Amino acid sequence: MGGAALVGTAVLGSAGCSGGSSSSVKVTEPERVDPPVLEGAEAPPPTETVFDLVISGGRVMDPASGYDAVANVGILGERVALISTDALTGKATVDATGKVVAPGFIDVLSYEPNPYGVWYKLGDGVTTNLGMHGIKTPVDASQFFAGYDGTDTPPLHFGGAFSDQWYRDSAGVKGTASASQIAKLADDLDAQLDEGFIGLAVDPEYAPSITYDEYAGLATAAQRAGMPLFTHIRYSAPEPTGKSSLDAIDEVLKVARETGVSLHVDHIPSMATHVMPEAISRIEAARAEGLDVTGCFYPYTFWGTYLGSARFSGDWQSRFRISYGDLQLAGSSERLTEASFRKYQAQNKLVVAYAIPQDDVDAAVRAPWTMVGSDAIPESSNNNHPRGAGCFSRLLGPYVRDMGTLSLMDALAKCTILPARRVEGRVPMMARKGRLQMGADADITVFDPATVADTSTVEKPAQMSAGIDHVIVMGKVAKDAAGVKKDVRAGRPITGEPA
Repeated sequence: MGGAALVGTAVLGSAGCSGGSSSSVKVTEPERVDPPVLEGAEAPPPTETVFDLVISGGRVMDPASGYDAVANVGILGERVALISTDALTGKATVDATGKVVAPGFIDVLSYEPNPYGVWYKLGDGVTTNLGMHGIKTPVDASQFFAGYDGTDTPPLHFGGAFSDQWYRDSAGVKGTASASQIAKLADDLDAQLDEGFIGLAVDPEYAPSITYDEYAGLATAAQRAGMPLFTHIRYSAPEPTGKSSLDAIDEVLKVARETGVSLHVDHIPSMATHVMPEAISRIEAARAEGLDVTGCFYPYTFWGTYLGSARFSGDWQSRFRISYGDLQLAGSSERLTEASFRKYQAQNKLVVAYAIPQDDVDAAVRAPWTMVGSDAIPESSNNNHPRGAGCFSRLLGPYVRDMGTLSLMDALAKCTILPARRVEGRVPMMARKGRLQMGADADITVFDPATVADTSTVEKPAQMSAGIDHVIVMGKVAKDAAGVKKDVRAGRPITGEPA
């Protein structure tokens, strides 16, 4: 496929159920002509208005409506005020000729917006960083958001999910939770959702003492609050042993079926490795029942995690069909041996594992209900997986332009409107994001489809993506062709409405 990709109209439909809504994407003809307007937005201003910022001459693409045309975007304050094929005048102008003008990207599976990693996210076109894999500290939501006030405000929007794995200690749960402890966790979850967290994260592979009763008890509380459940499933082995990936998918689908919770399965290719067709089939059957189920992926054939985690317990070589030499110390060129594995495991270093077949990644990328989730944000140690800095550009460059795995419009939907709709059920501010429409928040990513690509590698993960020309957050240029602007900190906390 060439640099311009295919033109089409993205048609979105819900699978139903409560919580953040699920969406699918398909491409149909013909090209949409009318510039899109956000539902409930004020009437657009006249074309002779002097706008605060104009993005001129770019290919404006809005996957939520299917709009795809060369047009000009006029911004007033924090909102997109006008999209028009007529010439517009601005106090400042971004020339987007030959570029794509898209909604700002939403990373739905990240972590805390640490002051080192946020700049690499911005460089990858991300305007909203959501820690839906769970905020990895046993603190409440008010403390989390208070830590990013004033001069510590990130340059992109930020929010996250209540992490059962990390919060259990706060409730005095050291092993298997009793019924009273599960009830206490559910009450704490409910309180933290009112304080600002926008979902529930449960990670039973990393915390094996989480039982089905705990899974279902917290999912019930999340469903009652209208918030989604994001989960790293319990097992990641392909063999049908009773503790396989497919057994784990069946377990979490049972949770969704019994509780009605909106369900999101984290980074499916690294969980259902070698059984992707059957995993996708089971999820699609559940969606056909009416269950609200989605998933995410990062477009890499290698996963990464810390050697001290439960993922490396037992016979991991057989489970993942790899050996020591298939592990590489992130941030270096060193492949591991049995001796270095033991050394780095004692230090709890992060390694990447060359363990995911390309066909599995392709299948996840093509599934109409999946979206991009990096599962990473760079840390200053640079002991990082490159997905933290290059995930979105890797999809748009190698997968769309070079391999033609999916169309540009479909790929953009997975970066924008699908993650927005996944979490917006009780988060009204997300209804203004993930869209390039008149009345939407002016979170915009401008990129060159001919050159966009990830440059981060396992050896050197702290590398800015190529081809991301401008990133605009709430109407302010946070990145231009010269680089990120560290004095522009327009990020806002993403919180839900109290129940």
